[in-house]
Amino acid sequence: MRLLLLGTSGYHPTDLRQTACMMLPETGVILDAGTGMYRVSRHLQTATLDIFLTHAHLDHVVGLTYLLDVLYEREMERVCVHGEAEKLAAVEEHVFSEHVFPVRPPFQQRPLEPRVPVPGGGFVSHFALDHPGGSLGYRLEWPGRSLAYITDTTADLDAAYVEHLRGVDVLLHECYFPDGWEEKAKLTGHSCVTTVAEVARKAEVGRLILIHINPHTGEDDPVGLDVARSIFPSTDLGRDQMEIEF
Repeated sequence: MRLLLLGTSGYHPTDLRQTACMMLPETGVILDAGTGMYRVSRHLQTATLDIFLTHAHLDHVVGLTYLLDVLYEREMERVCVHGEAEKLAAVEEHVFSEHVFPVRPPFQQRPLEPRVPVPGGGFVSHFALDHPGGSLGYRLEWPGRSLAYITDTTADLDAAYVEHLRGVDVLLHECYFPDGWEEKAKLTGHSCVTTVAEVARKAEVGRLILIHINPHTGEDDPVGLDVARSIFPSTDLGRDQMEIEF
């Protein structure tokens, strides 16, 4: 199965990175709807889209407004946005306010159930993350393959979410800061590199991809990839339009 990283920046886009958006084209599954959402149109392979929101902060939902362009002149059987009921209500009230974006794209909203079936014989489960305003992590499973998506939280080896990652083939985990920014990470609900790598090692995942990078850091080594690899060797830095087979 192919995973596309369409947006790997946190907070705001840069010349090299858009904000959070991941896509599995073969299944029509999208994780978060940040500014990377505009790239979905060139990768659409299905007549359905299932968009899973982690939370309603703007860098994760503004791309829902791009659906008017993404879906232009396309016949779709279903376009569904999944999320916590209160977050979906906030998006409806504020993002699609008549004073902000008055033309609503053609999608339905669906509050999350414990297990959501998705094309290809898979399902998506969710779990709570510690972040200001609340956030969710996702685990996606199909026969013989699995993926977890963690963004907007402070990595913690003792956090309940770690067990939800156990043994996944690929872990996408936010890594907003290099080491040395632990106090700021805790304050803002983000993560530093060493603890992210330790989480991957503890959960015995197959591969770790660092995402949701601080847009104010340099691109060559924004978080300390060598540090992560010294703890968990199968670590890569996520980059926009990177493709991962799993």
